[in-house]
Amino acid sequence: MSSNRIGRINEEIQRELSEQFRRLKDPRVSQVGMVSVTRVDTTGDLRYARVYVSVLDKSQEKDVLKGLKSASGFLRRELGRALQLRYTPELQFIGDDSIAHGAHILEVLRQVERTDEARGGPEAEE
Repeated sequence: MSSNRIGRINEEIQRELSEQFRRLKDPRVSQVGMVSVTRVDTTGDLRYARVYVSVLDKSQEKDVLKGLKSASGFLRRELGRALQLRYTPELQFIGDDSIAHGAHILEVLRQVERTDEARGGPEAEE
């Protein structure tokens, strides 16, 4: 199966799951605030999909993952209805901290920029 097709399927799964998260009634997911799907990796045979989820409040990440795991059957059924694939992949939810990691890197870069400005900046050396 071509990697382009897998990539398109991953994008469709990500889009559809993001929409379904808003409809979930599980309080562990719906009352947390912002829960977003950052990435989806589907196996080549479309049997399994790893869904990477980012939660705004990191202290509630475990509860959100438990809520998503308990709702995985419902989400899989809704995904099957929306995507019309031969096999609807089994969903595995994994916590993702890439957004927090990116924010940390951005903060480090800002600190370096502030120290350069305090020293007079790189223009002062020329």
